[in-house]
Amino acid sequence: MPGRVVLPYGDAMTVTGISERLRRLPAPVVDAVLAVAVAVVSLAAIHVAAEPDARPPDALADLLAVSCGVLLLARRRWPLGVLAMSSGVLLLYYSLGYPGVPPAVPLGVALYSAGAAGYLRWGLVGTVLFIAGGVQAGIREHEPALELLTIFLQQASLMVALLLLGDAVHARRGWQAEVRERLARVEADREREAARRVEQERLRIARELHDVMAHTIAVVTVQAGVAADVLADDPDEARAALATIRSASREAMAELRATVGVLRAAEGDEAPRAPSPGLGQLDGLYETARDAGLRVEASVSGEPRPLPALVDLTAYRIVQESLTNVCRHAGAATATVTIRYEAADVVIEVADDGRGPAATGGRAGYGLAGMAERSAAVGGHLEAGRGPGGGFRVTARLPAARTPS
Repeated sequence: MPGRVVLPYGDAMTVTGISERLRRLPAPVVDAVLAVAVAVVSLAAIHVAAEPDARPPDALADLLAVSCGVLLLARRRWPLGVLAMSSGVLLLYYSLGYPGVPPAVPLGVALYSAGAAGYLRWGLVGTVLFIAGGVQAGIREHEPALELLTIFLQQASLMVALLLLGDAVHARRGWQAEVRERLARVEADREREAARRVEQERLRIARELHDVMAHTIAVVTVQAGVAADVLADDPDEARAALATIRSASREAMAELRATVGVLRAAEGDEAPRAPSPGLGQLDGLYETARDAGLRVEASVSGEPRPLPALVDLTAYRIVQESLTNVCRHAGAATATVTIRYEAADVVIEVADDGRGPAATGGRAGYGLAGMAERSAAVGGHLEAGRGPGGGFRVTARLPAARTPS
């Protein structure tokens, strides 16, 4: 395009590009460049200064000027010490009667470094002392007041500006550190929350798999024993037991398939729509327990009503796990299941006339713990122990939807 100038190095020659390149330089290189620049400028200022009555610059004056630059090599580690020593070197220079140089030249970088390190107050004190000393010296030498005011106001403004620039950098660094700390805390909180959710989901899946598999295996074990005992004498009963095994296995496979489908579904995929079991499917549990040789007596009191889905599933799993424990461990002949609908809660009670957990030899399983966790997850609680007339009893109180007032 006519009239357009294209730089050969892209944006490297722009202000932003130069600033970015300077930030990438190692800190020792930057300090060395600043030290050399301050030494050179200070030397030039000494030899350019014209004061007829002043002591001519010599090797000592040059050494003092170079010292102000060399001290800057330690400005990052000891910013306040570098400012103090640079100020001392400059005071020594003035006391030897050499030509006066503007204090902002040898002290500018030291003042900025002190401000950037958070020593704004000390930098202001040093600036005031230098300006006050210079004004006093000018008054002693009968310099014109207006000329003194003009010169020292310029120097004071420049020195204070360098200090404030350093202090602004210090404040920005502090703000950036605080932002990084907050982001780190937010990230840590997010990771902890994610870990907590993963743990809850893991426990939920473990409970689901335990309830499904424990119930199915208990039914299969009992019915397989029945089939083995009567296979020769009563083939019809053996076939009925095998049919029960087949039905229980199919139901377990369906529930496992639904659970695995939820786990395998990617984000955005449609999850399986198989309905979750609830109190409406208890008749199937009762029939399965009766087929296993357990007499089940069921009763419902209060006005049945729809429950929240998670509460309904929890109630079903509690009855399922309780009946499974009765079949496997209790050695009971009868189990009584009572569902009681109250104003704000639904109460599930499963009692048997067997030996209870004593039949397990004192070894604790996951069934009771899983039922307690399920109850707590929906805001309810569960109690389990020996019944007043013997046997074992599980009682769960779960919150139900409140009726409108």
